[in-house]
Amino acid sequence: MDYKIMPVVIYGTIFPVLIGLLLRLPKLIIEIKQNKQWTFDWVKFIGIGLPSFYIIAMSFLPFAISIKLPEINMLESPTFQIIAGVVFGYILLDSLKK
Repeated sequence: MDYKIMPVVIYGTIFPVLIGLLLRLPKLIIEIKQNKQWTFDWVKFIGIGLPSFYIIAMSFLPFAISIKLPEINMLESPTFQIIAGVVFGYILLDSLKK
């Protein structure tokens, strides 16, 4: 029997990001109701969002492409990737300010 690992890797990568987005969504809805100018906090996104995205990408890319990359082994201990995914999803919506 042939086991395909890509669906498991995609799910393990996207699900924590969605949880982070859902954690920030109620406050974003409250901010949408205010009549202010939209801005994007680049400092927060570059300082926190990009490093967490790098951790997520290094857990996904070794399975997606055949080039040897420094990988963070998601299958042995996914705790670090889960935390990075939740942080990235939260920071993605938190960087949007109104």
